[in-house]
Amino acid sequence: MDEDPDELIPTRATLLHRLKDWQDQASWQVFFDIYWRLIYGVALKAGLSKTEAEEVVQETMLSVAKHMPKFEYKQDGGSFKGWLLTMTRWRITDQMRKRGPLTPVSLASDLSGSDTEIEARMQELLTQSVSHSLDKFWDAEWEKNILEAALKKVKRQLDPQKYQVFDFYVNKGWPAEKVATTFGISVNQVYLAKHRVTELIAAEVKKLEQQPN
Repeated sequence: MDEDPDELIPTRATLLHRLKDWQDQASWQVFFDIYWRLIYGVALKAGLSKTEAEEVVQETMLSVAKHMPKFEYKQDGGSFKGWLLTMTRWRITDQMRKRGPLTPVSLASDLSGSDTEIEARMQELLTQSVSHSLDKFWDAEWEKNILEAALKKVKRQLDPQKYQVFDFYVNKGWPAEKVATTFGISVNQVYLAKHRVTELIAAEVKKLEQQPN
């Protein structure tokens, strides 16, 4: 397969095109591997339980499969990123509706009209609340996935020891002197490893961000 699950986001336009064929199980598996963590993580941040978040993942995937044949990717128009967010938002809102009337009494007392009208207004307020929160969560999780994808790709390209030097110094927070002693290198080599790996990660992030999304 052309797609590597570690290269995750943004999704390539070629993969989106292949997803129009429901029988292309290999491409759908790649798509699931790419996006389930993103959808699951955002659902949790929206306030859902793990079980509810898992249902959001399942229902979102089914919804994408249903609507994908009609989806048209436009590089200068609406992005797949935004389209998938809309699908996810609907499924999260559905899960919140299943919980029943959880709106505070103070909010309900501010609404007037029939029971049906009040319920409709409460659901509208719920949807607005979910939408406001998800925009922020979605962008944060999207960037997190891009960074993780870039880091994994760089790690595969590097000599294992060079990455370990970077990992111990940057991620684990070891002093440069301790890292140098552990790996039998100079402190300057520790600094150079950090600089080099950081540059490679930044280049991969930029490359991913420039791909169709």
